[in-house]
Amino acid sequence: MIPTPEQAWDLMAEYNQGEFHRKHSRIVGDVMRWYAQELGYGDEADFWEAVGILHDLDFEQFPDQHCIKEQEIMRQRGIDERIIHATASHGYNLTVDIKPEHEMEKVLYAVDELTGLIGAVAVMRPSKSVSDLPVKSVKKKFKDKKFAAGCSRDVIRDGAAMLGWELDDLIAKTIEAMRASDAVE
Repeated sequence: MIPTPEQAWDLMAEYNQGEFHRKHSRIVGDVMRWYAQELGYGDEADFWEAVGILHDLDFEQFPDQHCIKEQEIMRQRGIDERIIHATASHGYNLTVDIKPEHEMEKVLYAVDELTGLIGAVAVMRPSKSVSDLPVKSVKKKFKDKKFAAGCSRDVIRDGAAMLGWELDDLIAKTIEAMRASDAVE
């Protein structure tokens, strides 16, 4: 089964009660939809969005089994193996050895951590918004390892490299994608 974004949301909400995780799920789902359209996969936008919504399915309830438990949950629900592989692969070299293969998986790997960093930079600005956030502000905070320390700079860099993109391009595109998200305030 390939869930619609709405079905993905319902499943994610079943396992995640906290506002932080729900908002992150929406943002990553929206960013993945934007990238699908931007990269020529518009006919798969719902699929990409569902992957973004489901990527942290197990994180709130099973943080010690992140990217592992969600595979079990999704298989029990009969969810398509492509979604299971994609969501699990965002934990590559962190919690699992499932490498991102498809361009969509590489995008998820790169933007999951990056959306958190961009969001943290945005709330420090007077506007508290991504609407006027320049790449240079994100790059400055990217270099400060103490700022948003939970956002892995190595994963972001590795994700950009997997995609064959410069870090600045990944940041600029992800800011643009977040500007298009209704979940970003």
